[in-house]
Amino acid sequence: MAVRSAYLSLLLSVIVVALKGGAYLLTGSVALFSDALESVINVVAAGAAIAALLVARRPPDENHPYGHQKAEYFSAVLEGALIIVAAIAIIWQSVQALQHPAELEALGIGLAVSSVATLLNWAYGQYLLRTGRALKSPALVADGHHLLSDVVTSIGVLAGVILVKLTGWQVLDPIAAILVALYILWVGYSLVQNSLVSLLDEAAPVAVQHQIKTLVATHASGALEAHDFRTRHAGAVTFIDFHLVVPGHMTVEAAHAICDQLEEAIEQEIPSSEVTIHVEPESKAKHHGIVVM
Repeated sequence: MAVRSAYLSLLLSVIVVALKGGAYLLTGSVALFSDALESVINVVAAGAAIAALLVARRPPDENHPYGHQKAEYFSAVLEGALIIVAAIAIIWQSVQALQHPAELEALGIGLAVSSVATLLNWAYGQYLLRTGRALKSPALVADGHHLLSDVVTSIGVLAGVILVKLTGWQVLDPIAAILVALYILWVGYSLVQNSLVSLLDEAAPVAVQHQIKTLVATHASGALEAHDFRTRHAGAVTFIDFHLVVPGHMTVEAAHAICDQLEEAIEQEIPSSEVTIHVEPESKAKHHGIVVM
């Protein structure tokens, strides 16, 4: 499902580049050029997402016992970096256009073609966000955010070009392009920052941590307490580990049965989770964790 969505994103990005590139060639608008250039980045980003998803779906092996899910974050970092490069190129082109403004041509057709491309991006961007969140795929979510940011920039570009058509002020075209580039810079920075945080093993959201502790408190009958909870994300997988304190006289078999029960309860409520439990005797209790009900 995720890989198929990424392939469709690549196909759509190629179509959008053709449409926006055609709009730029028809009009000569530097703002439309900036819009087309960002769509070229969409093509590269979609290709990177496909590669990352293919790597991420590989099963754990001897060299990667925790799997390959983090490959998706590298795709998102690359996408953010490419967006930043595109923004810098747009600003450079716009400054040149400010110094030598040119009259725009065939604005009606150019605007119509660009509008069709924008609608396609909006529709598929919404789909990628829904699918990426459902599958917990950072690569698809990043691609969806990129397409929707492309929609915002396209609307800004279209507004700028329409103002040029209404007022005849050619300087508004590169100004619109610069404003678009500044927004793209912010989007690129946000993508890189969020992906790097995930690569550094950020903990699961507070709500998920609370859910885990509640599940342990209600499904660890026979144990005494649980402490030292740790969580991290890697793509669609949530890794969870904690210490479970049991009575000192409890047999290994009985303690193992409690762990099995806990793992089943957590994995049922938090799909794609990997649970590791360290069993300790009551002499190791810290009295600051979760008291089992």
